[in-house]
Amino acid sequence: MSKRDFFINRYKQLGWNFVNIRPNQAVRINRNNSEPKELLLRLKNSGVQLEQIPFLKNGYWVIQSKVSVGATAEYLLGFYSIQGAASQIPASLFTKIRGRKVLDACAAPGGKTVQLADLMGNTGLIVGLDVNKRRLRALSNHLERCHISNSIAYLLDARQSSVLNLKFDRILIDAPCSGNFTMDKNWFNRRTIKDIKQNAKLQRELLRNCANCLEDHGEIVYSTCSLEPEENELNMDWAVANLNLKIEKIDCYGEKGVINIFGKKLNNIVTRCRRIWPGKTQGFFVCKLRKKW
Repeated sequence: MSKRDFFINRYKQLGWNFVNIRPNQAVRINRNNSEPKELLLRLKNSGVQLEQIPFLKNGYWVIQSKVSVGATAEYLLGFYSIQGAASQIPASLFTKIRGRKVLDACAAPGGKTVQLADLMGNTGLIVGLDVNKRRLRALSNHLERCHISNSIAYLLDARQSSVLNLKFDRILIDAPCSGNFTMDKNWFNRRTIKDIKQNAKLQRELLRNCANCLEDHGEIVYSTCSLEPEENELNMDWAVANLNLKIEKIDCYGEKGVINIFGKKLNNIVTRCRRIWPGKTQGFFVCKLRKKW
């Protein structure tokens, strides 16, 4: 069996029949910097045709563009960000985020950090971490371009986030992961189960350390762009059993989390997670956790 067939068979066991798709490019309007109707008109006059994404408040598909959407004056002025449709979901799941202390544990290149700031109205504080200097520069540039004034960027592995000596009300863990085939045409050839298990181990370390930095009643939103259950439902099942966290109900695009995984039955509460199979968007997974009290 080829590696491609091996993974496709795994997805079938999880309830999805493989479809080889490439999702449309998507953007998100930064409402702190622009008014949507005016921006849409300006872009239309520049040859950029957008269509609102039904399940996102500020997200738009790029239907047609005579110019690169990453080179317009409006982009350079921070009026919008280029951000995948599914990637816009995690930050939107936090409750009462204005004025809070927020940790973006794996922040670079900054799309979700900017989105958090937009949702917060540039109030409160966002601490954005990344372990890679080059990626941290990209994060800093993104924050500057979008006029973000409530964020601090640190070169720090989130597994050492306790050195900040801060407790956070909200924590976003958009975890390093295996990705999926919609983002890399050579994905099936590159990826192995060993890689996936190594990523799952790293993700659990991130979850454990970030949970230790969470305020009482605080929220963690965990997400990956992986389709592999080791990095998604199995991690959430582990977190519930080991980290004094519970999974919250969420209302967003996607299907219920899978709880029957290759012969193993998970906690029923894992169905509250959302698994987004490739189709309208790239593949994705998201879950909201709250500290038990």
